[in-house]
Amino acid sequence: MSRSSLAQVDTPLSLYQQLLDLPDHLTGEIINGELFTQPRPAGRHVNAETGLGAALRFPFQKGKDGPGGWWILAEPEVHFVRDTVVAVPDLAGWRRERMPAVPEDHRFEVVPDWVCEILSPSTQQKDRARKLPLYAHYGIAHVWLVDPLARLLEAYSLSGNAWVLVATLQEDDAVCLPPFAAISFSLADLWA
Repeated sequence: MSRSSLAQVDTPLSLYQQLLDLPDHLTGEIINGELFTQPRPAGRHVNAETGLGAALRFPFQKGKDGPGGWWILAEPEVHFVRDTVVAVPDLAGWRRERMPAVPEDHRFEVVPDWVCEILSPSTQQKDRARKLPLYAHYGIAHVWLVDPLARLLEAYSLSGNAWVLVATLQEDDAVCLPPFAAISFSLADLWA
């Protein structure tokens, strides 16, 4: 093959480049060497995510009626291994002593202290079967799974490398759970 023909050979795009090239209406993640895509979330999903973010952001990020000391962010692109193992949890939280500032670019390379996945029929299996083991592997201490259709919150804490179910809450139960047990709010705030 001549030098000029070498330049014309197409090389396959890396998974991360494929992720970057996704249209705006899709979100991508790279888990176990596989690119997963899903459409932007539906209304109930967004409402639950926004409600939970608001309940936590003021007391934990802003320090209003709470201890402060956290970053609470929606849909950060978490790079467990830069451009190779990438997850986009619906919400994530970092203690500021571990991540003093929000990154300048879109890559979050500090492992979160807490994540929340808002379950939907199209993502529930991936969230449970692929992302929970990934989060345990990288040592995320707390995971919440919120199901807006069932009006349910499951809270897990990591013990060794296994998840322990801390609580299952439903409908309008009071939420006062690790790592945010310094406050209490109604789970109904996520469905309103």
